Amino acid sequence: MNAATVARSYIGGLVASLQSIPPETIGRIVTILERAREEGRLILVLGNGGSAATASHLVVDLNKTANRPGSPRLRAVALTDNVPLLTAWANDARYDDVFVEQVENYAATGDVVIAISGAGRSPNVLAAVRRAREKGATTIGLTGFDGGLLKDLVHVSVIVESQVMGQVEDAHLAIGHMLAAALHRSDLTE
Repeated sequence: MNAATVARSYIGGLVASLQSIPPETIGRIVTILERAREEGRLILVLGNGGSAATASHLVVDLNKTANRPGSPRLRAVALTDNVPLLTAWANDARYDDVFVEQVENYAATGDVVIAISGAGRSPNVLAAVRRAREKGATTIGLTGFDGGLLKDLVHVSVIVESQVMGQVEDAHLAIGHMLAAALHRSDLTE
């Protein structure tokens, strides 16, 4: 298969993945984030690998792009961005605890935890979501494939209908941009 054929196939799969995202669920997430904005709640975002990069990107968009004149600012933190803390927990406890320990530090009742996991099966992501729920946080999951275990642990789940990790990750990035645009209330052409 030549590169052009691969590209055409990938683009077709990505378009289908994006079309699988339910706009109503994006609306539910925006409502949760608007409430967090108005109440001054903390939004914690986490994920591994490519999902860690998406978590960092989403936090940039929530803290900058989603700003709206005359409204309070969102308060978002990526639990992936403090590498010394992440590696300290991985070294001194175990890697499965790198996010749950940070949730223990930061999450409170009414806060929001957004967990990103391509297949929805990462033990450290699942542990963090469980603890966040115990602490009274609202949980949101972005996943793909069949949603894994994550889909049933969170309050709101978006499952990107794809079996290709790259397309799932691309769609998760697009979801972040949708959320920021809706929170900013832009016309989506900026």
